[in-house]
Amino acid sequence: MGVKRDHAGQTVVPGPAAPRGRFTTLFEGFRAELDEHYDRKERIVKSSRDVTAHSKRCTQSSRLFFLIFALHRSNAINEEPSPAIQKEVNTRLADIEKSLSLIAGDISGLYRYRYYLPCLEELVEALTFAHYLRTQTLLTPAETRAAVPCGVTLADKDYVYGVFDLFGEMMRFATAKSRAKGVLLAEESPRGRSTLDDIQALGCAFETLPKVPEKAFGQKLDAMRASVRKVEVLGYRLR
Repeated sequence: MGVKRDHAGQTVVPGPAAPRGRFTTLFEGFRAELDEHYDRKERIVKSSRDVTAHSKRCTQSSRLFFLIFALHRSNAINEEPSPAIQKEVNTRLADIEKSLSLIAGDISGLYRYRYYLPCLEELVEALTFAHYLRTQTLLTPAETRAAVPCGVTLADKDYVYGVFDLFGEMMRFATAKSRAKGVLLAEESPRGRSTLDDIQALGCAFETLPKVPEKAFGQKLDAMRASVRKVEVLGYRLR
């Protein structure tokens, strides 16, 4: 341990320890509680970033940059992904479960609502997008909660905001695949619906949601409307 010196470079001789008052123990308890809080928050922030990264990778490329990226490699709706894509998705979901397991105890009970977990919105986005590609339907809140690993509580806000983000993935998927094939996917599916029909129906449902006096809600609503408009322009040009 270093030696404390004053501005002249002289060694500072420590004075006598401050006397302990009747509130000393109380404030030491507060200090310990705050230290525990900040340690917990640091673990949660780190794991949340890891889950967000893995969720994005699940939905778009070769490694879930990677669950969302992997899913964008699918070429059709209403069918199971290829074994290679499913293997990659399973790997990313295992990574997500591992990250959440590190903080499951830190976000249990009331602590779940004390800390902001944007990673759960990303996870909902990935799970609902994967379900849509397989079934051309929306994953319900109950089904989504059951799919979240480690028993982590999924709040209603996590689900709604995650599905808001799903609109962007549907728009990007429709744009990329229609450019490659010249038609909107699923136009000849047994369900008789295209991605345009789906995103319009889902958008109409979300327009009926009660307005939330929160900046993020307004931003996500605007982004949803922009995604719907882009698919509409794309679809009407192809028809």
